[in-house]
Amino acid sequence: MIKRILGKSDVARNPSPDEKWLAVEQLAEVEVSSEAANFPIESALLPEREGGGWRAAETGEQLIRLIFNTPIPLQRILLEFSETQTERTQEFVVRWSNGGPFREIVRQQWTFSPQGSTSEIEDYRVDLDGVKVLELALKPHLSPNNTVASLQRLRLA
Repeated sequence: MIKRILGKSDVARNPSPDEKWLAVEQLAEVEVSSEAANFPIESALLPEREGGGWRAAETGEQLIRLIFNTPIPLQRILLEFSETQTERTQEFVVRWSNGGPFREIVRQQWTFSPQGSTSEIEDYRVDLDGVKVLELALKPHLSPNNTVASLQRLRLA
């Protein structure tokens, strides 16, 4: 028997050899509801810009929308969130459209705790054809407070 123990850093980090991340910067326009100057959306979307990821400039619900130049097929959506400072429960929704009404792919809640769970990695396998718009709606905290939304990484294949 062959066995491997995967650490957190090994899980969902890279596409398999027969799968490559999409070059989002060449395929889509990006709309964001707000953006902190030192945490641009490019930091979350582009592999060569690894670092602090994206962060909203304002508190409250935020939206990241990818509008593809031409409809694309989509098989994988990788999301990574990190929160090391504040205990909070975040909710996000991923939706897509082929030009018609938006369809929800996933709605997920996660509780961050600086003493325990500081990162969330979600790797979704999908079978979508003709994707014109992909949307990520973030509610950084389910109870009212001054939390800003953030996204460490978003990759598509």
